[in-house]
Amino acid sequence: MIASRMLSGFCLLIYAFLLAPIVIVAVASLNDGAFLTFPPKALSLRWYVVFFENEVFMRAIRTSLWVASVATAISGVIGTAAAIYYVQYAGRWRPTLRLAMLSPLLLPEILTAIALLFFVYQIGIGTRTMAGMIVGHVVITMPFVFINVVASMESYDPAWTLAARSLGAGGFTRLRRIILPLIKPGVIGGCLFAFIASFDTFTISFFLKGIGFSTLPIQLLDYLRTNFTPEAAAVATLSVVLTIVVVFVTERLLGLRIHRF
Repeated sequence: MIASRMLSGFCLLIYAFLLAPIVIVAVASLNDGAFLTFPPKALSLRWYVVFFENEVFMRAIRTSLWVASVATAISGVIGTAAAIYYVQYAGRWRPTLRLAMLSPLLLPEILTAIALLFFVYQIGIGTRTMAGMIVGHVVITMPFVFINVVASMESYDPAWTLAARSLGAGGFTRLRRIILPLIKPGVIGGCLFAFIASFDTFTISFFLKGIGFSTLPIQLLDYLRTNFTPEAAAVATLSVVLTIVVVFVTERLLGLRIHRF
């Protein structure tokens, strides 16, 4: 009993330590003053109003959402296909394929960003469009889809594929009617992690952003270079809230229908 209470208290301390910075930023965003201070002397929503009227930040949010959505869609397709191949067909190449798919998570992100910067310039993308940034976001988000789908595929019985084949189902039919419905939790979970990682990433976006395009983390850094108002805290708070909303909505709309495809 005492050990259980000590463990619960220890877990609460860890959660408090992890959540304390978020709580401090959220409270600081309600500061009525002109400077970012904590604790605030008076509470107000004025900086949220300023934020929503700031077209620069609104454009940055739209850019982040668009890039994250495109990168997630591409990562979802490639990561799912790679996971299915890894589990069912890779054979002795499984360790090599797994290492290749997970390498973006193992390497420092700045090294990946520099390598991708050279790559996009070599193939002629450069910084004229957001194509280079999308490529970078796909590279760093694809491992999340791969890991989650592989976890779902590990419980997949190959006998189900053989049974479907014996009944005359073609490859696409087996994929659509059997494999994808059974691994749907992994696909959804992987895409969710991919979207959050893409929306919040900074280093890849900073190195590969197109001219005139800035994601929310980049725009927030540019703002903090010359301003130190509670608007920065409001931006950070809304970014956290948006991430939580994405998780909640995905769980409500898709998680409850996990048995359907």
